[in-house]
Amino acid sequence: MTDYNELIVPDRGQDATAIHLVNKDGFPAFAKTLSAGQRAALAAQKFEGAGYQVGIVPDGDGWFAVGGVSDPDELSSWCLAKLAEDLPEGTYRLADRQPGPAVFGWLTAQYRFTRYKDDENAAGPRVLLTEQVKRRDALVAEAEAEILVRDLINTPAEDMGPAALEAECRKLVDAHGGKLDVVKGDALEQGFPMVHAVGRAASREHAPRLMHLTWGDEGAPVLAIVGKGVCFDSGGLDVKPASGMRLMKKDMGGAAHAIALARLVMQSGLKVRLHLLVPAVENAVASNSFRPGDVLASRKGLTVEIHNTDAEGRLILGDALDLASEQEPDLLVDFATLTGAARVALGPDYAAMMARKDDTASAMSEAGKAHDDEPWRLPLPEAYREYLSSDIADIANAHANPYAGASVAGLFLDRFVGEGIDWVHFDTFGWRPFAKPGRSKGGAAYGLRAAWHVIQQRFAG
Repeated sequence: MTDYNELIVPDRGQDATAIHLVNKDGFPAFAKTLSAGQRAALAAQKFEGAGYQVGIVPDGDGWFAVGGVSDPDELSSWCLAKLAEDLPEGTYRLADRQPGPAVFGWLTAQYRFTRYKDDENAAGPRVLLTEQVKRRDALVAEAEAEILVRDLINTPAEDMGPAALEAECRKLVDAHGGKLDVVKGDALEQGFPMVHAVGRAASREHAPRLMHLTWGDEGAPVLAIVGKGVCFDSGGLDVKPASGMRLMKKDMGGAAHAIALARLVMQSGLKVRLHLLVPAVENAVASNSFRPGDVLASRKGLTVEIHNTDAEGRLILGDALDLASEQEPDLLVDFATLTGAARVALGPDYAAMMARKDDTASAMSEAGKAHDDEPWRLPLPEAYREYLSSDIADIANAHANPYAGASVAGLFLDRFVGEGIDWVHFDTFGWRPFAKPGRSKGGAAYGLRAAWHVIQQRFAG
């Protein structure tokens, strides 16, 4: 297992290979400082200073590296990621600047998921020296939170079922204190009937449960974090096609985000009363599966008619959001791999975000832009609430028309969030279908850093 603390270390004057950063506009001037042989070496590598280009330049008995970036004076999270991926094992130092936020990409670029297969082609560790000693721990913690999300999502459902998510919550308590209550069996059926109904068809090994972790001073402002933990989604009796089921190990991606965000809160010692809620189920097919047309009770007391058993994530979130609301949180954030509609609208690079308060939504957007994790706000239109009407129950869990699927799912959740609560919902894909520098194909966090920086700013006092 990689120790990411060892990949970014304080600069004490150690021997290190230099990295020069240039862009296309500045490359001609930089090239004039090189010898003819060095310019020829870069020309042979077709290096021109374009983004994510990496060049190796001979220098006496050694060499130095050159990296192409868009703006050497304003580094983003990903400016050093390609270098961290392509350079050989060794220790490096930026020639004339500090890495700043680019530490994040330097670390995440070296992530490999090796639980089931060794990466035989992986280089050894690439270590970066930095004078940013005070910021180092915070940047490493953020990278490790991203990597935790990747690891949890990448793990197949057989090894990342409800019990495994419970174990991840227990790790937080073991490391940072707090209390974990786990509700399952008869108590789950009575107290969280929608969580039970969705998960009851799973095997005993993957029995449904709800984790409720509490941490922090009881007198502190209350922060509630909720994550959808559907560890595998067959679609239920409205079964998905094989192509739609292939990646459904990632349907617990909301829980992965919530657990990672809670860990950041606890690691930092933030002065909050934290409530982490993770409803964990497998939406399986069996003789006791919940059915289209069934009417489910909910913890809130609302009755829910099932129009589609593949709209199950919002059901388990409904019960969890009701419990979270009872804590009267100053801020309630939930994460869920909820709708394909959000992906159709925004593609794989943006989390859809819905929020009740404009100021909170703006803060999330600005924090996301500042930390290369921008969510995109979608509305919660009153006009679409009628799409969830039912002839026989208080609300339906899905609508029949093809319009505004992400927003309508958000409106369903809104019915289970207490009145007046500052609530933000992230509909996240949780998966990167194409690799980019620092961002491997597979499980991925979206909206995590945006939410974390807003939480830090809001509760820092």
